[in-house]
Amino acid sequence: MTDALKRLSDEGVAIWLDDLSRKRITSGNLAELIDQQHVVGVTTNPSIFQKAISQGDGYDSQLGDLAARRLTVDEALRMITTADVRDGADILRPVFDATDGQDGRVSIEVDPRLAHNTLATVAEAKQLAWLVDRPNALIKIPATLAGLPAITEVIGKGISVNVTLIFSLDRYRGVMDAYLSGLEKAKAAGLDLSLIHSVASFFVSRVDTEIDKRLEKLGSDEAKALKGKAAIANARLAYQAYEEVFSSDRWLALEKAGANKQRPLWASTGVKDPAYPDTMYVTELVAPNTVNTMPEATLDAVADHGTISGDAVRGTYEQARADLDAIAALGISYDDVVQVLEDEGVEKFAAAWNELLDSTKAELERLAPSEA
Repeated sequence: MTDALKRLSDEGVAIWLDDLSRKRITSGNLAELIDQQHVVGVTTNPSIFQKAISQGDGYDSQLGDLAARRLTVDEALRMITTADVRDGADILRPVFDATDGQDGRVSIEVDPRLAHNTLATVAEAKQLAWLVDRPNALIKIPATLAGLPAITEVIGKGISVNVTLIFSLDRYRGVMDAYLSGLEKAKAAGLDLSLIHSVASFFVSRVDTEIDKRLEKLGSDEAKALKGKAAIANARLAYQAYEEVFSSDRWLALEKAGANKQRPLWASTGVKDPAYPDTMYVTELVAPNTVNTMPEATLDAVADHGTISGDAVRGTYEQARADLDAIAALGISYDDVVQVLEDEGVEKFAAAWNELLDSTKAELERLAPSEA
């Protein structure tokens, strides 16, 4: 096994695992990945928790206690998920301390059913930060139109945020603006900006899935030649926007006050199309001061046969723009694609959350003590 993961880390890419479960924590597997695979962070989402809780019996003991206390299913679910995040954060605490708070992070998402409600999202973010009660937690807020002012408000209160479900370049700029506005609020409130961290999760593979489907439908040689190019081009142009915003006078004033850059995080990096190299959303997006959160299969693939050959992003912007322009010239609407992806992303997480609530409810009812 080559040490491609170490090379990736050396290039300035923080390797985060896109998965968490009670079994991964208690078996020592997470600690092993940190020790041997250069993993320095963890992300979760409703789909990940749904899978973890529905498999095996690792949660039975806690579920039994929650059933005995007759908690509502919503309360019980938050007790379960925050317990995993808290334990994961404790395992990653040495990384957090060693990196001055930049890595060693575990992310937990606000209830996805609140994605279009600003006030409720802010309230939920504050509650999650209080429940997890770890300095290395990141609260995930979706980059919906209602999410942007919530990001500003939550950052302004000194809570570190992972902004999720970013698909479009325009929305990404809105996210960075929301972060800077939050830092300005925090500064005005006298908070220590050096303690506030954020990542912006820019989704990758789903862009190819949607655009490739449309290219395939067109069927021409020109269309087929563009398959597999949109997602990487989109992400590379996002990095160009990041470089621009985080060299602006507005940013430099905040940096002088101790603020941290909001790092781009490449999310959804598992390859969906078997025709493509299974490491492409990692090896083609190597750039300084980024995060790549990978499912374990992608992590293993990079470790086994990933080729890391330095910065793969800077210097590619002209080609990236040309690729997206060529796709647009075929009549595929970028704006429509990214809106479809955002809507689907919110719906998928909400559906996973509802499924999780249903299965948790069934377990609570099964384990509930009989009336005396």
